[in-house]
Amino acid sequence: MRPIITRLAVLVLIPLARVDAEQPNIVVLLADDLGWNAVGYHNDEFRTPHIDSIARDGLELDRFYGAPMCSPTRAGFMTGRYPIRFGLARAVIPPQRDFGLRKSETTIGEMLGQLGYEHRAVFGKWHLGHRRAKWHPLAQGFTHFHGHYNGAIDYFELTREETRDWHVGYTPSDEQGYATDLIADAAADWITRQAKADSPYFCYVPFNAPHSPFQAPDEAITEYGSLSGNESKPDKNREIYKAMIGRMDEGIGQILDAVESSGEADNTIVWFFSDNGGVSSLKDLNTPLRGAKLTVYDGGIRVPACVRWPAKIQPGRKSESLCGYIDLLPTLVSIAGGNASTTSAEPLDGIDLTELLAGEADKTIDRP
Repeated sequence: MRPIITRLAVLVLIPLARVDAEQPNIVVLLADDLGWNAVGYHNDEFRTPHIDSIARDGLELDRFYGAPMCSPTRAGFMTGRYPIRFGLARAVIPPQRDFGLRKSETTIGEMLGQLGYEHRAVFGKWHLGHRRAKWHPLAQGFTHFHGHYNGAIDYFELTREETRDWHVGYTPSDEQGYATDLIADAAADWITRQAKADSPYFCYVPFNAPHSPFQAPDEAITEYGSLSGNESKPDKNREIYKAMIGRMDEGIGQILDAVESSGEADNTIVWFFSDNGGVSSLKDLNTPLRGAKLTVYDGGIRVPACVRWPAKIQPGRKSESLCGYIDLLPTLVSIAGGNASTTSAEPLDGIDLTELLAGEADKTIDRP
């Protein structure tokens, strides 16, 4: 799984001075195949107290949209552009496929690096190309990577199609454990270490949970599921899916604790969302929305999302403004003191939601 390095093309960024002493730290938490109806604040069958706390302590984004599947949402988030513009809209990137997020795109990691965010890390599922080094996170604006290149890895063996897929930087890692736990542990440890840094940080945590294969530790299934041994396979998988979400929520709690312990929680943005809706093979994951993952009905693209920033966002709010995955880049770059429209090498599709987050606009956002 180590990338084939035929020609190393790495954009060298020279960090500028911190634009503002009040620039926030940024943590983006991305779930994988998490249905609209599979978070506690929509459905108490699912126990997600830490995700719920982000909505309670911040702003619930009730009409937040992603793409219908994994790689396109990641590409749109990374660039602020609809992925159909650069060939990543209609499929995910399979193992060792010879394409990825093209280097001519300006990523959020690159933009924040220019604004003084010296430490920019990815923990978890990349899924934007890996066969060539130019598509690797460390060549796309990030300074640290810990996780897996492909989707749908085995959670315990850390493999895809019998090939191990777990890396720190460019180097294969022999780390062992349950993937969701490893991602959360590494992200929380990294955030703790950033407390001593002189610059703000950007921490992107794309969990693989609760994407298939449906696998969870026995103790998590006991804690969050209700298997009796008599259920049909779909029902069994649904209970395991609940356990996978519960374990991810525990990891999110661990990350939130690290933010709190850093002493910088008030000026740290934590933004949570899912890449797409829940799968059709498990019932009621997107109720009351129509459709599921891989469709453009609301059940496939309208996803749970919320953001907290204690210094700026009044808690307990809920917005029905239309927004989505392409809006994070222009919003976060603006908050960091930049202008994504002038920094990007290509036209943006996303819009700056800063006024919405601050409570200065709702239901009145004009989109291009």
